[in-house]
Amino acid sequence: MNDLTQIRLSLDKREKESLSPFATVSEKGIRKFPESTDTVGYRQPFSKDVDRILHSLAYTRYIDKTQVFSLVQNDHLTHRVLHVQLVSKVARTIGRFLSLNEDLIEAIALGHDIGHAPFGHDGERMLSKLCVESGIGQFHHNIQSIQFLNKVERKGIGWNLCLQTLDGIFSHDGEVHSQDLMPQPDKTFESLFHDMDEKKKKSDMAVVPMTLEGCVVRMADTISYIGRDFEDAIRLGMVKRHEIPDAVKSVLGDSNGTIVFNLVTDIIQNSFQKPVISFSPNVSNALKIMKVFNMERIYRNSKMKRHLKNIGQLFEILFVKYISDIRSDDRSSVIFAHFLKDMRTAYMEQHSHEEIVRDFLAGMTDRYFIQQCPEKMRPKPITVG
Repeated sequence: MNDLTQIRLSLDKREKESLSPFATVSEKGIRKFPESTDTVGYRQPFSKDVDRILHSLAYTRYIDKTQVFSLVQNDHLTHRVLHVQLVSKVARTIGRFLSLNEDLIEAIALGHDIGHAPFGHDGERMLSKLCVESGIGQFHHNIQSIQFLNKVERKGIGWNLCLQTLDGIFSHDGEVHSQDLMPQPDKTFESLFHDMDEKKKKSDMAVVPMTLEGCVVRMADTISYIGRDFEDAIRLGMVKRHEIPDAVKSVLGDSNGTIVFNLVTDIIQNSFQKPVISFSPNVSNALKIMKVFNMERIYRNSKMKRHLKNIGQLFEILFVKYISDIRSDDRSSVIFAHFLKDMRTAYMEQHSHEEIVRDFLAGMTDRYFIQQCPEKMRPKPITVG
């Protein structure tokens, strides 16, 4: 045993002594394909997962992925890359006070939105419609995140991430309101892939993380976007600060800073030394009201949707085009030059043409998507705020 391996064993021992009995210790990390520890045996598995996600091409593309507001020119709006960093920070803060595994938390947080299509949830719905019509099931960004990390990255080799990391990414649904979350342990790779297949058929299927760390990230996802989206909407003139419901203001405050602080504080107070992550009833109710407010005034605001009216048509044009390019073996197509070049044969054999095109489109940044569209149909960014 070398000195570096001894250091890892000491880190494992320290985790057992210092982490909560409800935490996921690193030595419990499970990979589908066992890896040799001869050269990197000193690195703990969830820490490795963090590095692998950070070095993925899909993570790099976060930089130009819509969070909420598509095609709006304003340098102070939140983009997907900032959102995942905020989720990571909020979740690790909660995890530190609850003595949970911060490496696992960070891995889940950084990877949770990697599968988002261009143009955020609007793009997700547009791409999902095409996927259903083509017979490959609904498109969900959480499932696509695992698809990228597990089967597309490294030219089809994937990153062989731990089960607990992949499960947390799949189960992160921050749009679903929950007052409390209790982990559902004893999952396997087989049950995870089965649940992913079922989710493609039933979008309202409930999924819960297998670890307390995954539950923390799911709550942190909501905490990170709810007040931030409100601030962005104020910046764009969509809402006024005084319009926030009194039931929210009196409990959480009326700024992103106070909202995040009060939500994080409440979770820590209500979850400390417990096998569940929870909000108090009062805070949970205020958060639920805030979600409804944001949905009505921001996410469904027709003023900010009008410039997206032809994006759905463009998704369809590109979807049909790339399927045709694969069928005709048109090697001049960007799907061959920018996506399938040097891809492993196994990926090609295990995926239909429609699934390959789904993966290509989902991986695009907003800017790259627009560049592939017919020039006369390209949407023009608008300047607001």
